[in-house]
Amino acid sequence: MSAPQEELQKTPLHALHLELGARMVPFAGYSMPVQYPAGLMAEHHHTRAGAGLFDVSHMGQLRLVGPDAAAAFESLMPVDVIDLAPGKQRYGLLLTDEGTIIDDLMFVNRGGELFVIVNGACKAGDLAHIHERIGSRCEVIAMPERALLALQGPKAVEALQRVVPGVEKLVFMTGAGFQWKGMDLFVTRSGYTGEDGFEISVPGLQAETFARALLAQPEVKPVGLGARNSLRLEAGLCLYGNDIDTTTTPVEAALQWAIQKVRRTGGARAGGFPGAERVLAQLDGREPIARKRVGLVALERVPVREHVELHDAHGQRVGEVTSGLLGPTVDRPIAMGYVPPQLAAAGTRLNAMVRGKPVPMEVAPMPFVPNRYYRG
Repeated sequence: MSAPQEELQKTPLHALHLELGARMVPFAGYSMPVQYPAGLMAEHHHTRAGAGLFDVSHMGQLRLVGPDAAAAFESLMPVDVIDLAPGKQRYGLLLTDEGTIIDDLMFVNRGGELFVIVNGACKAGDLAHIHERIGSRCEVIAMPERALLALQGPKAVEALQRVVPGVEKLVFMTGAGFQWKGMDLFVTRSGYTGEDGFEISVPGLQAETFARALLAQPEVKPVGLGARNSLRLEAGLCLYGNDIDTTTTPVEAALQWAIQKVRRTGGARAGGFPGAERVLAQLDGREPIARKRVGLVALERVPVREHVELHDAHGQRVGEVTSGLLGPTVDRPIAMGYVPPQLAAAGTRLNAMVRGKPVPMEVAPMPFVPNRYYRG
């Protein structure tokens, strides 16, 4: 449930959003911009063609410090933390003891410490969980004093390197520290749009000054949560709380690519994470899964939203849509949802029940728009 308006937190860019004419909405306990006067479609298309600036300061930033930090963090996730080289970033999944997903996150090896970014709606719970499980093995330091900006799109590198020279040397899923006007920035070449781009951790007190410097670049326009959602869905990326949560396992969510060989059955450090028995059994095919996340395209021009039921040819309910909208780039209704594994093959026909009427849909490969990450 959203907090009442007066209890909503504000990001360091709140005044700037209002100045730019943003429509503000409650999101993850914060007052956040859903769109600016240009509107969602224009913001979406601008990010695919130019560079869009997103305020993602509602997300949680933390540091894990100490010689045992990597091994400790690895004990909470089915991913390889120990072998991650300095300067490299990786996608991770915090799991319950039942092997379901508490949150998805990004982390970077910064040499002497790990820098972790978690979802806004989950950050208090994540922090408590990490403290409780590994707080005795390493320092767990929250960073509420920092803001987070995302600059996304094919022209993001041109714009950012003018402001922060040297960022162009980063490749996808790497990060490094930079200086700007005496302030410490930490920049990763990553994001959640499927485009090339960067996420920039910046001191909250200087966030507005830095954001204005980016917005002064001809390629850059502000983009709200509405287009962030349509961009990530076209990229086939999960939204925590919609497409993954504590009822889904990594294998059901089709996120097994995030589990490196070293943590799988037969790997040097197999298991040893919460829910390992169940997750590895599903990965190895020893335990069947009841459902699987798939991409869907509608065969009629009817947007299909989350929580819409999916029926098979016989009118039986077989699943549910978890995210869905009219994809601005692909110009057709797209969705993600869960269906039984036997209905998960590309080309399988299903019906989405929109206001009691069947809308024909087809299981389709993801991403819906090819990603354009810069790999060097």
